[in-house]
Amino acid sequence: MKNVLITGCSSGYGRATAAHFLERGWNVVATMRTPRQDLPASDRLRVVRLDVTDRGSIADAIREGIAAFGGLDVVVNNAGIGLLSAFEATPEKTIREVFETNTFGMMAVTQAIIPHFRERRAGTLVNVTSSVGIVPMPLVSVYAASKLAIEGFTEALSYELSSFGVRTKIVEPGYGPSTSFVANGMDRMQGLVPEAYAAYAERLMGGHAAAKTTNADDVARAVWLAATDGSKRLRYPAGPDAEDLAAMRGAMPGEQYLEQMRALVGPKAGE
Repeated sequence: MKNVLITGCSSGYGRATAAHFLERGWNVVATMRTPRQDLPASDRLRVVRLDVTDRGSIADAIREGIAAFGGLDVVVNNAGIGLLSAFEATPEKTIREVFETNTFGMMAVTQAIIPHFRERRAGTLVNVTSSVGIVPMPLVSVYAASKLAIEGFTEALSYELSSFGVRTKIVEPGYGPSTSFVANGMDRMQGLVPEAYAAYAERLMGGHAAAKTTNADDVARAVWLAATDGSKRLRYPAGPDAEDLAAMRGAMPGEQYLEQMRALVGPKAGE
């Protein structure tokens, strides 16, 4: 029986991923900033406090997971926060808040688990980023930067840790409008889209509403595949929209891709 620790399990992708692993017989350490006992009851489940911005909390959660199940085979870095904003209107404090969770928090969890994996000469680290890592989008420039940093970080680690038997993976969810993650991003947007961007933002958000989207089960399945397929594959788009973006990006030369994106998401006359 294998063991997984997952961050950000209070709702959405993390909660669905914890349930997915439980259903398949794994021991699960489901972590969140404020523990809730609403996952399916199981003697293979531990719900543990973990705040990715608090290194003491990270160390405690990892110790508790190892003590409960004798070790950890997989760690899923899922915790994150969203932000929709025009960059010129985004305060430095907000930018730093996003990076503290999405980038430095994920790095802190990773740094804490590497010694355990290295000593065991085995382990898989799954970092959940976003489809903006495939195709950066307007009005999420800060969020995209926080996730693209993790994409580069994870790829670099895939080389750095390979001699220790440690695999690193990237799961890239598409747009998930039903998640609290998106709702929180909308909350943070208040006052961060000036009037000069209003018509442009309205068109972009309307396009998202009509497009393919990603649900929590799509992400749980992609995380499961990344954690268990045993391959050297690095990136796993999650959800039909993310898969389409990855296919488009892979099929086009660089300049053609940029022209396509300008036509799709660039400002129109009068915006």
